[in-house]
Amino acid sequence: MSSGTGLESLVDPQVCAPLMQYICCEQFNSLSLTTFLCAETISVITNDGRNIVGVLKGFDQSTNIILDESHERVFSTKEGVQQLVLGLYIIRGDNISIVGELDADLDSTVEWSKMRAYPLKPVIH
Repeated sequence: MSSGTGLESLVDPQVCAPLMQYICCEQFNSLSLTTFLCAETISVITNDGRNIVGVLKGFDQSTNIILDESHERVFSTKEGVQQLVLGLYIIRGDNISIVGELDADLDSTVEWSKMRAYPLKPVIH
């Protein structure tokens, strides 16, 4: 967790407290999910097909999220994945399609510079 970013006033310490007990599936709502993932590295797929990876620092009732140490992974069929550094980044909730926890150990073993893939198409609701 980085210090001095000024995010301390935006993040509710009770919401980001470590998860102390097992959460059953029927109790696993969006609040408990973000409680579980707060200060964890997550991957966000936006409605326009962008893949943004960063450390979850905060959220609100509209699912707007704050990411720190974030970067965008730009996929291409012609060259490896480019990782564009974004730093502290806010994503509007209405632009979020998928949020998932990232396995840091598995992610570090992937050679992103050699991976080629088609970019995601925009999500149509």
